[in-house]
Amino acid sequence: MDDKRIAAAEHKHLIPLDRINGYDVRPGFYGINGATALREGVNFTVCSVEATDVELLLYHRGEKEPYAVLPFPKHYRIGGVYSMFVFGLDIFDFEYAYRVDGPYEPKKGLIFDRSKPLLDPYAKAVTGQSVWGEQPNQDHEYRARVVVNDFDWGDHVDPVRPIEDLIIYELHVRGFTKDPSSNVAHPGTFEGIREKIPYLKDLGITAVELMPVFEFDETMGKREVNGRTLLDYWGYNPVSFFAPNTSYTAKKEFNREGDELKDLIKDLNSNGIEVILDVVFNHTAEGNENGPFFSFKGFDNRIYYILTPEGWYYNFSGCGNTLNCNHPVVQQMILECLRYWTIEYHVDGFRFDLASILGRNEDGSPASQPPLLKNLAEDPILRNVKLIAEAWDAGGLYQVGSFPAFSRWAEWNGKYRDDMRSFLKEDYWFAEAAANRLIGSPDLYTGQYKGYASSINFLTCHDGFSLWDLYSYNEKHNEDNGWNNTDGNDDNRSWNCGVEGETEDPEVLRLRFRMIKNACAVLMCSRGTPMFLAGDEFGDTRFGNNNPYCQDNEISWLDWKRLNTNQTLYQFFKKMIQFRREHPAIRNNLDPSDTGFPAVSIHTNQPWDTSINQETKCLAVCYAGKTEQGEDLVYVALNVYWEKQRFELPKLPDTYEWRRFVDTALDEADEVTITEYWLQPRSVAVFIGTRKEI
Repeated sequence: MDDKRIAAAEHKHLIPLDRINGYDVRPGFYGINGATALREGVNFTVCSVEATDVELLLYHRGEKEPYAVLPFPKHYRIGGVYSMFVFGLDIFDFEYAYRVDGPYEPKKGLIFDRSKPLLDPYAKAVTGQSVWGEQPNQDHEYRARVVVNDFDWGDHVDPVRPIEDLIIYELHVRGFTKDPSSNVAHPGTFEGIREKIPYLKDLGITAVELMPVFEFDETMGKREVNGRTLLDYWGYNPVSFFAPNTSYTAKKEFNREGDELKDLIKDLNSNGIEVILDVVFNHTAEGNENGPFFSFKGFDNRIYYILTPEGWYYNFSGCGNTLNCNHPVVQQMILECLRYWTIEYHVDGFRFDLASILGRNEDGSPASQPPLLKNLAEDPILRNVKLIAEAWDAGGLYQVGSFPAFSRWAEWNGKYRDDMRSFLKEDYWFAEAAANRLIGSPDLYTGQYKGYASSINFLTCHDGFSLWDLYSYNEKHNEDNGWNNTDGNDDNRSWNCGVEGETEDPEVLRLRFRMIKNACAVLMCSRGTPMFLAGDEFGDTRFGNNNPYCQDNEISWLDWKRLNTNQTLYQFFKKMIQFRREHPAIRNNLDPSDTGFPAVSIHTNQPWDTSINQETKCLAVCYAGKTEQGEDLVYVALNVYWEKQRFELPKLPDTYEWRRFVDTALDEADEVTITEYWLQPRSVAVFIGTRKEI
């Protein structure tokens, strides 16, 4: 920013001014996108490469018609950028939008319409969505506010943990505390999550991954099914990339630029918990040619979206349109957006929804060296934030293990989910793949990756069954979504343990608890970074719905009563999370162990046996290394078969012995010395190598 020009703008008597419709104006600051408040007024900068005219519209709050229209003079345009400084504006008095004129040639992708008010692509706050579920108008006439940026971060320092040291907890801002059982004062809000920070700390969480918090319209597609009002609950249809969702606040935040979200991030960080945002840059809420027209379509349709030669929208996102991420204008917007959230909100990481789209060329083909992904990987502002890719898209591009990572990106390891789900439910022909997943997927993460630090291991996430449902349902049950159960994934690799759905059969319940504990133990003892879905730790259910994107009700809201009902599950999760944190040999290669054991090794039920094949029913992984405190030796045994199996543990030096830490088949597993062990059907046991007592 040019300090001399700002000083001139703030002393308007020193410079010649133009007068437009009652306002003193002058050319603005072309390098500052969006609307920026300065002492004497507001700077408005907007880009439209192919427009012929742009107007700034000023509205009194809540009024339909603008009280002032300020056309940008021709000499206020440089290239495709329009910039105007307007003196005398009080940012608390107005909302703003734009009208943009230009050619209308749909077959060329040009669809300018000067009759439609447009939302600033760089809007820092969006009006009209402050009350959840209430649709302000039918025309999608979004407006923006100019924000105050005076939040006091004090001496705040970002945690910046190594990614492999994180325990990631994926949650939905509203669903986490909306149910009355959450017992918070501000349910369904950022404040509600703040009230649960002591809970997150007690559980041992070191990172929360928030499902989309960018402004979205949950009322898009609003409908009634089976007596329920269905909304765009998940929020994967962004309206504005720079603005937090105002309906997630406990109070209306006029011009405060997301203070409640900043309070949440500051308090989470102060408690050692990082914040990762689930961001959606693959498409927008404007949809295809039948969708609304409120921002990007009106500024530069064929720049912001990937279009067919006939001017239609490519749909690699499955949501109607695809953002043209590798066009320089869009690249710049995405980079500025992520920098903004990093600088102003102290966000610690970003998970990119359908990230393979970010690597598509402007014609939709996959790029070998996508410039956007490279720029994000090497940007100095983003140096310490986590970049996590969902390395696939709805157009069939699946890149787990081949995503352009530039030695920087991590991935949601979808193959970990699939292979481990299969093996744990006794599909033992997945044993070889499961062995690789346990030790950080070395078959996937070589070359441009960072090894096991690139693998985000998960068995559950928002998309698919919860962990309770994974072992309660063989089939999805999405009838309440209104699509005759045709939506959602059919490849769930789940097992109902003998009864479909809820049951009071004690044997079935006992088996389900064991299967959940198996999943938890394996996840926490795998190389890579563990992530699980909020509520899994106390057996939250979504009643078999594996795609509750539209369910703003008890299907999606966490039922905190189950925390008491399933307290043993919670305590097991807590115990295994703590175990992982206390044993760095699981997470990293340490100094070599004096035992001579390698840092990580895979076994069958016989030590050092690596003859794993499609009949292998047992696996074990051993971690070994040395810290300043001494040897760190961990042995994890998996029996996925329906009969018990005998394990012989690797022989330790005479001064050491194996002690049992946990066995999922036992209600309580006291420490006992082990040389061989009979592992019960469908169970997991964990052992620690300790020095013998003299």
